Amino acid sequence: MRAYARVVAEADGRGGTRAPVLRSESPLLLRRTGSSAPPSLTVHLVSGAAGPLGGDDLRLDIDVGPGAWLDVRSVAASLALPGPPGGPPSRIRVRATVADGATLRWMPEPLIAAAGCHHTTSTEVRVAAGGTLVWRDELVCGRHGEDPGDARTEITVRHDGATIYRHELAVGPAAPGWCGPAVLGGGRAVGSAVAIGADPPPTGTAGSDAAIMRLAGPGYVAMAVGPDNRRVRAVLDPFCAVRHGHPLIA
Repeated sequence: MRAYARVVAEADGRGGTRAPVLRSESPLLLRRTGSSAPPSLTVHLVSGAAGPLGGDDLRLDIDVGPGAWLDVRSVAASLALPGPPGGPPSRIRVRATVADGATLRWMPEPLIAAAGCHHTTSTEVRVAAGGTLVWRDELVCGRHGEDPGDARTEITVRHDGATIYRHELAVGPAAPGWCGPAVLGGGRAVGSAVAIGADPPPTGTAGSDAAIMRLAGPGYVAMAVGPDNRRVRAVLDPFCAVRHGHPLIA
């Protein structure tokens, strides 16, 4: 299955945000769900079918214009499932641009790599010099009681034209040692959040299975590993708080 979805957010001239473009194709269905706190606009991803399944090629584009504030969430976790034996992998490509004076928060529910899956998520985010970004990604290695399939996540974040963050993670049978001390250390869930336009984090925010690091630019990244997604969220949720258009590490 191939599907393309796009959302364009722009300031409405009255202190709020509107979405003049909200294009969806199943299973990537976008639904405007109101304002979480003015001037933001919230859009949820609603899955129109199971998956992603092996062979699916999905793409989502997000453009946030000057002065706009967009929150993108999802109503449920994504479950990467296997396709026909010997078939192609599933792929999701996400591309986002954040203009000067704009704010984007990407905070979907986690991706679950089910046994037998073969999946890649590829993300590229471009943030203008005066843009604000919170980008959270979470991966759960298999459903309850099962080992994960093969899943790879790749993300590149550019600020004012310069690459300030690039990260790749692979889990599953094709990634030997993925659960070892050099990768997840036995954890079953992992998450990261990139914040640009952020205040410096206070000391003591991260625990023994988490870290907060300054980027090679105006921002920070938080990373956490845990036995389940609840532990990961406990680290990332405060990091992703936003007030007055700026991420606050709290």
